[in-house]
Amino acid sequence: LWYPRRGERRRVVEHAATNAREALARRLAESASQRRLLEGLAELFELDGPPERIEVYDNSHISGTKAVGAMIVAGPEGLIKNAYRKFNIKGTENVKDGAMAPGDDYAMMGEVLARRFGRLQKDDPDRAQGQWPDLVLIDGGPGHLSVARQTFADLGIDGCAIAAIAKGPDRDAGRERLYLPGRKPFTLPPNDPVLYFLQRLRDEAHRFAIASHRARRSKAIGRSELDAIPGVGAKRKRALLHRFGSARGVGEAGLVDLETAEGISTAVARTIYDYFHADG
Repeated sequence: LWYPRRGERRRVVEHAATNAREALARRLAESASQRRLLEGLAELFELDGPPERIEVYDNSHISGTKAVGAMIVAGPEGLIKNAYRKFNIKGTENVKDGAMAPGDDYAMMGEVLARRFGRLQKDDPDRAQGQWPDLVLIDGGPGHLSVARQTFADLGIDGCAIAAIAKGPDRDAGRERLYLPGRKPFTLPPNDPVLYFLQRLRDEAHRFAIASHRARRSKAIGRSELDAIPGVGAKRKRALLHRFGSARGVGEAGLVDLETAEGISTAVARTIYDYFHADG
């Protein structure tokens, strides 16, 4: 093994070694800090031990349209981004058939959890592959927690701890309320490291849900019944979808309502209205 004993090359090697040691020390410190946070979660949620896998769920939609459920995953090494999943919520696509009402966040969460854990039961019934969470965290309040518990009961699932975290009054960070089965709602001190950790997880799930929803909406904008309407280009189409949520929403809008969308004149509103009501 050759290594330089003096001069510039020696200094380069020593600098690289110093950087490597410092990087390793930071990684070990972060790992230890993460472990302490997981131990804090175990104590808070009365788990058997620090969770190896945490799954956090959130939904994103505009009045129920193009609804997306999001799941992020965290563990001893931090966020596990290659394990993230998004769910295009199907129940809202057939509202007239009674699947679920637009904006029914509880039903959306139930669908997401049923799909996720129904699939787990098929793919890993013995829970031997490390894909089952030790803790399921829901962005929401007591209603969301109730839906999660009912979904698990319907599937016959036990052994997964469930909790919900609701934003504080006026959506004030630091005043979140935690909901656990069989316990009264409670808050944590604003400077509690475990609360900060829960906020980070909740915010990451929210970020991922919004990003997934925007991607789905953008894809929808590319293929729309609105493309067939004379005078409605990409800019007006975006404005209409933003205002009414979907092509169906545009079709159900009244003439005066259509004019409230950005860039839609009286003449264009009439063209759009006539397109959807020509046979009526």
